[in-house]
Amino acid sequence: MAETKAPKKAKKVLTPEEKAARMDAAVKMTGELVEKAQKAAVEFSTYTQEQVDKIVAAMALAGSENSLLLAHEAVEETGRGVVEDKDTKNRFASESVYNAIKNDKTVGVINEDRVTGKVELAAPLGVLAGIVPTTNPTATSIFKSMLTAKTRNTIVFAFHPQAQKSSAHAVKIVYDAAVAAGAPENFIQWIEKPSLEGTTALIKNPGIASILATGGPSMVHAALTSGNPSMGVGAGNGAVYIDATADVKRAVEDLLLSKRFDNGMICATENSVVVAKEVYPAFMKQMQEQGAYLVPAKDHEKLAEGVFVKNASGYGVQGPVAGMSGQNIAKRAEIKVPADKDVLMFELDKKNIGEALSSEKLSPLLSVYQAGSREEGIEIVRALLNYQGAGHNAAIQIGAQDDPFVKQYADAVEASRILVNQPDSIGGVGDIYTDALRPSLTLGTGSWGKNSLSHNLSTYDLLNIKTVARRRNRPQWVRLPKDIYYESNSITYLQDLENVSRAFIVADPGMVQFGFVDKILDQFNLSATPVKTSLYGTVRPDPTISQAVDIARQMAAFKPDTVIALGGGSALDAGKIARFLYEYSVSHPGILEDDQALMSLFGKLQQKFMDIRKRIVKFEQASSTQLVAIPTTSGTGSEVTPFAVITDDETHVKYPLADYELTPQVAIVDPEFVMTVPKRTVAYSGMDALSHALESYVSVMSSEFTRPWALQAIKLVFENLVTSYNYDPSHPTLEGREARTKMHYASTLAGQSFANAFLGVNHSLAHKTGGEFGLPHGLAITIAMPHVIKFNAVTGNVKRTPFPRYETYTAQKDYADIARYLGLKGQTDAELVDALLAEIKKLTDALDIDVTLSGNGVSKKDLEGSVDKLMDLVYNDQCTPGNPRQPRLEEIRQLLMDQF
Repeated sequence: MAETKAPKKAKKVLTPEEKAARMDAAVKMTGELVEKAQKAAVEFSTYTQEQVDKIVAAMALAGSENSLLLAHEAVEETGRGVVEDKDTKNRFASESVYNAIKNDKTVGVINEDRVTGKVELAAPLGVLAGIVPTTNPTATSIFKSMLTAKTRNTIVFAFHPQAQKSSAHAVKIVYDAAVAAGAPENFIQWIEKPSLEGTTALIKNPGIASILATGGPSMVHAALTSGNPSMGVGAGNGAVYIDATADVKRAVEDLLLSKRFDNGMICATENSVVVAKEVYPAFMKQMQEQGAYLVPAKDHEKLAEGVFVKNASGYGVQGPVAGMSGQNIAKRAEIKVPADKDVLMFELDKKNIGEALSSEKLSPLLSVYQAGSREEGIEIVRALLNYQGAGHNAAIQIGAQDDPFVKQYADAVEASRILVNQPDSIGGVGDIYTDALRPSLTLGTGSWGKNSLSHNLSTYDLLNIKTVARRRNRPQWVRLPKDIYYESNSITYLQDLENVSRAFIVADPGMVQFGFVDKILDQFNLSATPVKTSLYGTVRPDPTISQAVDIARQMAAFKPDTVIALGGGSALDAGKIARFLYEYSVSHPGILEDDQALMSLFGKLQQKFMDIRKRIVKFEQASSTQLVAIPTTSGTGSEVTPFAVITDDETHVKYPLADYELTPQVAIVDPEFVMTVPKRTVAYSGMDALSHALESYVSVMSSEFTRPWALQAIKLVFENLVTSYNYDPSHPTLEGREARTKMHYASTLAGQSFANAFLGVNHSLAHKTGGEFGLPHGLAITIAMPHVIKFNAVTGNVKRTPFPRYETYTAQKDYADIARYLGLKGQTDAELVDALLAEIKKLTDALDIDVTLSGNGVSKKDLEGSVDKLMDLVYNDQCTPGNPRQPRLEEIRQLLMDQF
């Protein structure tokens, strides 16, 4: 017998008296919030720029530290979007926005022209009303809170009912950080129980100075007609024109990256693509090969009925659709779509613009139009914007960014931002793909969209601005030690080291026991000027934070001008971090005795970042000492890199710290120090060096400058590691000594490469499994290596890591090119990747390495018990952003389990 569904309970119809009572209660409640905010505003108006900047920095750091947590909460509460992408948006709202506004003058005199006598002063507006949508609940909350603090305003939020909990948590996190940094109480508040009456009463309260409105058309319209000034946004229905001269492969990857990002919920995401007829077939073929599905015309009506609903502006997506995956939308519309397809596209006729499928989509749906000429392309884009999305954004993919047609196109379309050669969703919010737009999560549409803003909302004034934003590759760099000495007995260069009178030596017990420290002392004894020395000779494997602090305290007592780090990766890393702490203590007296302050400092320094130049917390520049690194193993390359790995004493989690202030000034790569290294250390350190070279070669930050170092290092490893491993120091041979020498150089070459191109998820996995299960770093690296190569060496539907210089996904070709350089055989890139994996397997077999976790003492129970914790730690590792394929959390889980 079929189950009978109970009828839905009818919604109670309120009497006019009940409605009035509710509204009166809402007016009273919001009035009390505004009154508290006004009192806070009076206090805030007395703050200096220095006080304000300290508060905003604390808020940015708090937002970044809780980014992933808030991403999880937003998806769990709203049922919309992608956790990893919401994490990116939260970090963007914290990191990118902070770096854009941190130097803005917002207090007192902000500009003075002595020639004209003009002086400009900044004063806060007063109490703001903040409307937050369900599409970007946490990121928008962080963004508006930080702008409020930077401008000494106060704010009362009204959150979307479907995102109340996550929005309120985001605001509470940054508010608590702000108050702890000195902000006035109640400068940020929010309505605890969301309701239409509460929001309406708030935006109409006469004490509101301005409304920051982000949300659907009805909410924005309510703000604009509230009687109070409003800075709102309009509907986004942006279109991108693919010119006949465009790089079709990059255009497709940019478009798919954008449509997949948080399931298309950013309002700047492309809703339509207009393609020049000359490249239309290639474009459609490439889209479908990389995961897009072309919905047949017979299913268009079902899709329209399942997704859209008639509204005042034509059509809009039904409430539950925004932020859903393509697969879920297809099921909702009862359309069959292959399981590996996630973006749904449909070919439409320009004559029917205004139909449901041509509307704003807020999801991975894409309407496709063909243009017979540039003029027709402009015509279609203009028609789409005039129907919906006027003033918001338009985009163009074109061969040459300085083609005069870019300006012609920009002049013709009625949009506030014209995005050139970039994914619109990430490009439109600014900073990541262009410096021409301020990073923001409130995008004005100007008078075209009946809006008071025509730019990305930030700390500056209101203007109608039409901006052309060209894609750019940020200038890269090559940063290495000032001097790198090599060849046997290059330790003698210590005799001529300049500016040294007090040298502090950091080493492990083996360096002391086997006389390597004595070699350092011998060279200083031969120096023309006397050198006093102090020794810390008990660095343990996988040094901990507490040990680095102990070393720094001994340095502070000795007051060196030179630090010598001697040993394997552990000693070099401990020396780097201790030297940093000592330098930090010079400008922060007393911190070495404050354990709580030290742990807080490490918590900030280990923060993940998208761009090392734009990280929230920067390492202070060393000025009291020079650092000389002398490696005695051939693996870490630490002597030439800005990296150091430290282990948390309590959690045993390994944190890779990265900053160019950790790069030594001098590296001495003397092969004589590695001739007696034990076989097992040779094997693990050699595989670590191989991973450095492989990961830096395929990294999104690799370049023509770094790749030659990586290739030479890879070649040297394959040619010399086994011979170096089998070398018996008690029966020396020329062949064995040469192999150890070349492995020592391979390690440094790989270090030079990854110092400037960074690493990837192979190291992220190894950092966390090594710390969790007590595995040597080189072993953990080796176990993860083949799984990471297989994960990266794919084609088709790939979620690549956003990085402007990395225009198209090339990981499979990159691995294949490595195989070609090694002389391996294969007809295709895929076959060459298999050949490379087979060569790595031969190498690990020859080194007697078991490449499984189970074969190295890790039980299935322990792995399964740790995997949920580990996958977030891996995702947050500082090495992950360099990986060419951006791993989803579930993919990290699978990579962890595959290693068993």
